[in-house]
Amino acid sequence: MKPEYYIGLMSGTSLDSVDAVLVSFVPEFQLHASLSYPLPATLRQQILTLNHCGPNEIDQLGSLDVALGRLFADAANALLTHSNFLAKQVCAIGSHGQTIRHRPERHFSLQIGDPSCIAEQTGITTVADFRRRDLAAGGQGAPLVPAFHQALFGKPGQDRVVVNLGGMANITLLPGHEDLPVLGYDTGPGNVLMDSWIRQQRGLDYDRDGNWASSGQVQPELLKRMLEHPYFQRKPPKSTGREQFDLPWLQQMLDTLDEAPSPENIQATLLELTAVSLAQAIDQHGLNHPRLFLCGGGSHNRALQNRLQHHLPDTEITSTEALGLAPDWVEAAAFAWFAMRTLNRQTSSLAAVTGAQGNRILGAIYPA
Repeated sequence: MKPEYYIGLMSGTSLDSVDAVLVSFVPEFQLHASLSYPLPATLRQQILTLNHCGPNEIDQLGSLDVALGRLFADAANALLTHSNFLAKQVCAIGSHGQTIRHRPERHFSLQIGDPSCIAEQTGITTVADFRRRDLAAGGQGAPLVPAFHQALFGKPGQDRVVVNLGGMANITLLPGHEDLPVLGYDTGPGNVLMDSWIRQQRGLDYDRDGNWASSGQVQPELLKRMLEHPYFQRKPPKSTGREQFDLPWLQQMLDTLDEAPSPENIQATLLELTAVSLAQAIDQHGLNHPRLFLCGGGSHNRALQNRLQHHLPDTEITSTEALGLAPDWVEAAAFAWFAMRTLNRQTSSLAAVTGAQGNRILGAIYPA
C-alpha cells in the first residue's frame, strides 16, 4: 500500500519552538523528517501577555493569530525543504496551535495560529482546532494525545505509562489488559515553573539537565504548601495550564513563608514538585509493574528523571526512543495522526480520558 504523508505541528506551553514532523502511518508508522523551528522572543512575550486578562485583548489576539499562522506555515515549509518533499506529496497538516487560554471549567479552550494562513502559504490542506469538539461534548478538551499513545505505544500483556513532560506534565496509562480503559490527565506543572523561574532569575530559557536545581536543596515546607493546591487532590478527568500554575502563584506560595529560600533552593523544590506530583498520580492507579516512557522536553532533564526514579523505585524508566519514536517528536506526530483520522472521519478522542459524552471526530478542515 502506498504511504500517505502527513505533517504535524506542535507549539506547547514551554514556548521554546515549533516542533514539525513529516510522518506516514501506512503500512506502519514512520518518521521521515523532523525540525525544531525557533519561536521568536517577541512572539513568546505576546503569547505570555495573552495568557492572562489584560487591555486591548481582541486586537492583540487577532494580530498574534495571524503572526503565528504564518510562523507555523514557515515551519512546515522549512520541513519540506529539509526533507526534500513537495507540498503535493502531503495529504494534510495537523496543527495544534498555540494555547492562549485553557478554561475547561468554563467549557472553552483557545488555540491560535490561523490555519487559513497555513493552508494558504503551504498549499496543503490543514486540520486544526482539535479541542473544542471534545469540550462541546462535555469533555476537558485535554489531554488529547493519549489516543495516539494507545495506537502507537500500547502493548497487550504489558502495563505501560507514557509521561509527557512539557510545560505541563501529563500521563497516559496503557493497561496491558484490553478490558481496562486507557486513562490520562494532566498531573500538574512539568517544566513551566522551572523554566519561568530560571528565566526570571538567570535569564536562561531552561535549566539544562536540571543542573541549577541540583545545586539547591528541596524546601519541605514550600513543597508541602505547593502540594496543597486543590488541583492535586482533584479526581480525573482533569487538565490544567498557566492559568493555575505560573510565577504569580509561586510568589503567593513564597509569601506564606517566614523566610524566602535562595533561588537555587526554589528551583530544586519546583523540580521536586513535578517529580512528586507525577509519582503520586502514577502510584494511585495500581498498575502491575508498569514500564514508564518519557517524552517531551523534560525527558532530557536528568535531575528530574533521577527524582522520578527515586519516587518510583520499582519502575523501569526510559524514553519513547525505546518504542521507536524520539521523545521530542511525539506530540507533533500525534497531531499528524489526528489530521489523518479527521480526514478519514475517524474518532481521535477518548471519552474515558477527557470525560466527554463519547469519542468524537476532532478538528476543522481548511482545504488547500
